[in-house]
Amino acid sequence: MRIAVNTRLLLKGKLEGIGWFTYQTIRRIVRDHPEHEFFFFFDRDYDPQFVFADNVTPVVVHPQARHPVLFYLWFEWSIPFMLKKHKIDLFVSTDSFLSLATKVPTCLVIHDLAVEHYPEHFVASQRWYWRHYTPLFAQKATRIATVSEYSKQDICKRFGIEPAKIDVVYNGAHDEYKPLSFEERKAVKDRFTDGCEYFVFAGAIHPRKNIVNLLQAFVIFKKRQKTNMKLVIVGRPAWKYDEVEQLKKDMPFKEDVNWVGYRNVDDLSAIMGSAYALVYASLFEGFGIPILEAMQCDVPSIISKTSSMPEVGGAASLEVDPTDPDDIANKMHLLYKDEALRARLVANARTQREKFSWEQSAGRLWASIEKCMP
Repeated sequence: MRIAVNTRLLLKGKLEGIGWFTYQTIRRIVRDHPEHEFFFFFDRDYDPQFVFADNVTPVVVHPQARHPVLFYLWFEWSIPFMLKKHKIDLFVSTDSFLSLATKVPTCLVIHDLAVEHYPEHFVASQRWYWRHYTPLFAQKATRIATVSEYSKQDICKRFGIEPAKIDVVYNGAHDEYKPLSFEERKAVKDRFTDGCEYFVFAGAIHPRKNIVNLLQAFVIFKKRQKTNMKLVIVGRPAWKYDEVEQLKKDMPFKEDVNWVGYRNVDDLSAIMGSAYALVYASLFEGFGIPILEAMQCDVPSIISKTSSMPEVGGAASLEVDPTDPDDIANKMHLLYKDEALRARLVANARTQREKFSWEQSAGRLWASIEKCMP
């Protein structure tokens, strides 16, 4: 069978949530199914590292799809042409978009419906595109995969999709995320926080990640507790981060916040694995990969009690109201003062993390793809 895969988010040095999902699942699927031919559709020159095996044919499909107008051209004109040209039997799209202009069976991965819950967090053109087309994509798809039970129910409720059409394919964590030795943790703390303990946040910086409330909570924590504890924020500025930039300049204790920008997996796994705790008070997540990455490292989490996050964190996390900086600060203080609680959360993480792995994810995604096969 000739299977095409939308790989436009496989970008060297720029892999984030959907890119990592694509990389980790499709790489394994290609490895495990040499009996099929795979055609990877990139929207720009590709890095050879993303051509995973001899049964992969890379194809550059123009134009580069980085704006709603270009999304439309890429998916509704270029993709149908390429599907016909290469005689594709099945199309897999992992970024929530598909082509309405093809009859080729399609397995669509929808990661979340954040734009439905927080439309004000998105720029107008992208907001319109996603809100207009995602319901059409969901109806058109032969099969839908999504990354949590929460997102499955959200898709069913908002778009009227039958639950039987949707498969849950959890995310996994990179193998680099693992418990570190005392010496390794010390070296990381020496490098990033002058040897001090720290809370960590990891993720692109935009309104849904709730960085403003995290910073306000950290200030409250520092005022209540005389400590050298730091806050390390890992991630690139994405969009609508002006308020964060202003607070970054004006906030008390700003010298105790280290903004380290986007980091590759080697650095990020070391920073995560050396943290006292992850604080991930996002407003909304389809899954929340950093929560799992922390669990893989024996690091406890403070997470929002909204959307999918309790499903992922389970008993390995403390839950907060993400709209309440006092609540976030209280949980930071509780975890800081109670080492026995922290130890229990770490022990619970070792059980909870067994529910998630990229091997399981790839197997579940392949099962969903198989249901699309003509």
